[in-house]
Amino acid sequence: MQSQNPIIADFVKLANSAAGTFAGMTREARDNAREKMKETMGGFDFVSREEFDAVKDMAAHAREQVDVLEAKIAALEAKLAGK
Repeated sequence: MQSQNPIIADFVKLANSAAGTFAGMTREARDNAREKMKETMGGFDFVSREEFDAVKDMAAHAREQVDVLEAKIAALEAKLAGK
C-alpha cells in the first residue's frame, strides 16, 4: 500500500534524487581519477610486454653468441700457448 502523505512522498523523491546525484558524483570522480592517472603515467616510458619479451630474447641470443666467442678465444689462446 502506497502512502498518501505528501511529506513522505517528497522525502522519498528527495532521497532518490540524492542517491542519483551521489551515484553521478561517484562516476565522475572515478573517471577523473582514471584520467589523471593516465596523464601521470603517460609521462613515463613504459614498454609493452611484447617489446620486453623481444629484447629479452635478443639478450639471451647475444649471451649465447658471447659464450661461443669466449670458447673460440680460449681455444685460440691455448693453441698459441702450445706453439
